[in-house]
Amino acid sequence: MNGFLVNFPILAIMTLFVGAFVTSLVGRRNAVARNIVVAVSVTAALGMILALVKPVMLDGQIIAYWLGGWQPVEGWAIGISLEVDALSLFFGLIVTVAVFVSGLYSFTYMNHDDSLVNYYTLFLMLSGSVLGLVLSGDLFNIFVMIEIMTFTAVALTAFRTGYDGALEGAFKYLVVGSLGSTSVLLGIAMIYSQVHTLNLAQIAALIPGQGANPVMIAAFAFLFMGFGTKAFLFPFHPLAADAHAVAPASISLMISGVLTKCGVYGIIRLVYVLYQNYSTPFVSYLVTGFGAVSMFVCVTMAFNQHNFKRLLAFHSISQVGYVITVVGLGSALGLNAGLYHAMNHTIFKGLLFLTAGAVQHQTGSLDLDGLGGLSKKMPKTTLLFLIGAASISGLPPFNGFASKWMIYQAAFLKGVYDGNFFYVIVAVVALITSVLTLASFVKVSQSVFFGQLPEQYKEVKEAPFAMRLPMWILAVLCVVTGLFPNFVQTYLLTPAVRAVTDLTGYIDAAMGAGYAANHGIASWPVTVIPVTGVWNPVSWLLLLFCVTCGVAIVALLASPSDNSKLHISSKDESDEERNDKYESFFSGEEALYSQVGGSDLFWGFKHNWRKYFSFMHDWHSGIVNDYALYGVVAIALVLLACIVIL
Repeated sequence: MNGFLVNFPILAIMTLFVGAFVTSLVGRRNAVARNIVVAVSVTAALGMILALVKPVMLDGQIIAYWLGGWQPVEGWAIGISLEVDALSLFFGLIVTVAVFVSGLYSFTYMNHDDSLVNYYTLFLMLSGSVLGLVLSGDLFNIFVMIEIMTFTAVALTAFRTGYDGALEGAFKYLVVGSLGSTSVLLGIAMIYSQVHTLNLAQIAALIPGQGANPVMIAAFAFLFMGFGTKAFLFPFHPLAADAHAVAPASISLMISGVLTKCGVYGIIRLVYVLYQNYSTPFVSYLVTGFGAVSMFVCVTMAFNQHNFKRLLAFHSISQVGYVITVVGLGSALGLNAGLYHAMNHTIFKGLLFLTAGAVQHQTGSLDLDGLGGLSKKMPKTTLLFLIGAASISGLPPFNGFASKWMIYQAAFLKGVYDGNFFYVIVAVVALITSVLTLASFVKVSQSVFFGQLPEQYKEVKEAPFAMRLPMWILAVLCVVTGLFPNFVQTYLLTPAVRAVTDLTGYIDAAMGAGYAANHGIASWPVTVIPVTGVWNPVSWLLLLFCVTCGVAIVALLASPSDNSKLHISSKDESDEERNDKYESFFSGEEALYSQVGGSDLFWGFKHNWRKYFSFMHDWHSGIVNDYALYGVVAIALVLLACIVIL
């Protein structure tokens, strides 16, 4: 590899951090200079990461960069390293593309806000921390980056202090997010106490020799829950909703598209590289189970939302649940599907958050009950939203369809080959979740862009071109990565999966040739996995049949015979008015008794599932003490289960 390219990982990270420092110096006096510094920083970081695609992705090289030149001495890592294989670079590409698009969008979207020097300083610090996390080869350095990432994200969540709920959302993020950081720190301390190193490659070589060590098992539980917190998995998902709803849309893109991927990356490194326990049945059930529960719970929570961005936040965690679900399968196809959907999620969810930001920027509102008919005034933004909505709903020819098809395949084949009905159920849950996702975005489309245009929005204008340009970049990526899945597979996914499974290459690149073999570590081979059936009409027919079955299951699970009531409206109503809405009727009913009101197109579904929604309404209390308690209980239960079973 070119000697200068070896420096690109550290230069890309430092470009963002130094950019934050320079922005804080020049930004208060000169807004133009500030914007130039930000633009150069995000563009340079993206360019350096792209420059590594050929040597790392295509040629299979691994960069091991030791800060200060402190390389291993007598088989022990004594310095901090960056280790960039195809997996790290895959997530580095996700991070830098999202950072570039978010920064470009911010120049116009944030121009009405005050203290922009603080915003851009924090934005670049956040960007540098997440890039540093995925490129780091040192476990404690990962923790340091997590801390920078968490506190800058908290500050950016509360940036618009006058926005209702901004400080509350940031405080919840800080308190409960600290549980995840503490869990990661405890796991790191336990690992260090046993193997006396913090280098990821050396830890991967030493952990298998520990056997059923209770301390190492406890460390696994703490690290898994810590990274799960950063991915906002159930039961930590309310944090994402509270943060997304109040943060600027450009930061919502970062939280949804980037911060959650740091949690996904951490779980992949933990399960496949450090502990190599991906084939252990309990670990597979644990990871897949958390993903499946997050996937289903969060998509149902989206149905009850009346805030545009809050609805998108729940969908974001639902889609991350897809990723974690198939990562837990422990198969090459599952890894392919998970990585593909992780990339696609950043693209289409980033697009959706930016369209929501455009709506808020032009109308000043995110209220699904008060908006409507904006397609007449914002047709280009409407088209961009529909591309994102079709992508997240898994409709062809967009990228969400291709990656979800792989997810269905991976879960179903895992169940068939292992003879385990659990994974077949997971595949069905994934299908049902896709149906509910599509239904939810039908609701959003009708509530925001179609229907009657309210009088107060008669003078609304289309979003500025400078805001639409980053949205068009993401929209084009939604189409291209959906139309050419085998291209994505060959040049991005297969190299990343091979990197995950090439344990000897990862370990020897850092610790020296033969180190992995001396510790009994072997890789497992992976061949190119074609994205089968994506554009096969027979496959589409099969998918339609499965979706129909999923809808039937949802309907059968409903309990219409129960007379209990659920108040699902966001408006204050008297008991008499509320009871009128739930009166039984047949045909020719008066308009007064229509079941469709405001943004709620799926009142019937929620009425039949009223017990579930009533329980979840009470469970999502909005009280930070409750959310912290849920997190502590989840960590304790996972810790106990790991120690007893593993």
